[in-house]
Amino acid sequence: MTIHYPTLAAVVVAFIAAGLVVRIAHAIVHRVLDAIEIVGAENRAAVRARARQLTRALTVLSFGLAAVASVSLALSRLGVGEPQWDVRAIGRWALTHGVNLIVIGAGAFIVARTANLAVEHLQFKLARRHATTDLEWQRRATTLAGILSSLVTAAVGFVAVLMVLRELSIDVLPILTGAGIAGLAIGFGAQNLVRDVISGFFLILEDQVRLGDLVRINGVAGSIEQINLRTIMLRDAEGAVQVFPNGTITALANLSKQFSYAVVDVKVAYGENMDRVLGTLREIGAGIERDPSWSPLVLAPLDIVGIISLDAGMATVRVRQKTLPLNQGKVANELRRRIVTIFVTRGIRPFI
Repeated sequence: MTIHYPTLAAVVVAFIAAGLVVRIAHAIVHRVLDAIEIVGAENRAAVRARARQLTRALTVLSFGLAAVASVSLALSRLGVGEPQWDVRAIGRWALTHGVNLIVIGAGAFIVARTANLAVEHLQFKLARRHATTDLEWQRRATTLAGILSSLVTAAVGFVAVLMVLRELSIDVLPILTGAGIAGLAIGFGAQNLVRDVISGFFLILEDQVRLGDLVRINGVAGSIEQINLRTIMLRDAEGAVQVFPNGTITALANLSKQFSYAVVDVKVAYGENMDRVLGTLREIGAGIERDPSWSPLVLAPLDIVGIISLDAGMATVRVRQKTLPLNQGKVANELRRRIVTIFVTRGIRPFI
């Protein structure tokens, strides 16, 4: 068998060029990573993981194109004789449409990864404008990043599918026209779906809730686990996942925006000295403020609302402690523990 040295040299050059492209791409990606400011080891690890996925995709694309070009060149140079005309035709198709399909698929993957990397960097920059202890901005940045990533991935996938159909000689105009008519029909028939999407858009735009918020939706309390344009998912106290279409939300209470209140109701007997009871509660609040384990969670002195009800021989005294978001439950439990302990020590008859 005769060795075609020019063909072999062209194959070697194709792979050398692919290797150079990969090295240049790696250098550019690493230089960009070194140039941008990333806060925190965890954030840096996430960004570098995305960058590794991007460089692997670039490597596969470059060497894949080199391999396809080499095979096509070999078929065109070595394919002789009548029986091999079909093989050569396949090679020509692969050299044109086949390469385009590979470029479209790999390009869509690279664009999606690059966009997600940019979204993550935007998330870190948004969070960086405020302290890491500012949970409001941290949760808002996470929510926006998740929604942007989903939208970008869906848009890139849709465009890639249309380009693949065109390469397969399938006319996409009737498909788009039919999709538009079907979408219009679905819009009229699925008004609830449209209502949910519009409600979800304004819910996100107005920053009503974020991932991780403690909320009460239509009377159901829990923490937000997922926010989409159509639905909100929260996990209640029993661990069950509750799914609410955005258009059906009639009552939404965000219990963890900017600050929270740890509210405790204390029931004491009528015979107790109320001035002594209120003074003891103030001492308990001051003790929590001085405690280094709890003072970082407390934003203001204990607020004694007062006696809110009289019933069945008991007076109900309500106190509340202003806390950082999502910490009201822990502070309320600590308040109850200290109230029981000190009331028992001082002989005050509580009914908590």
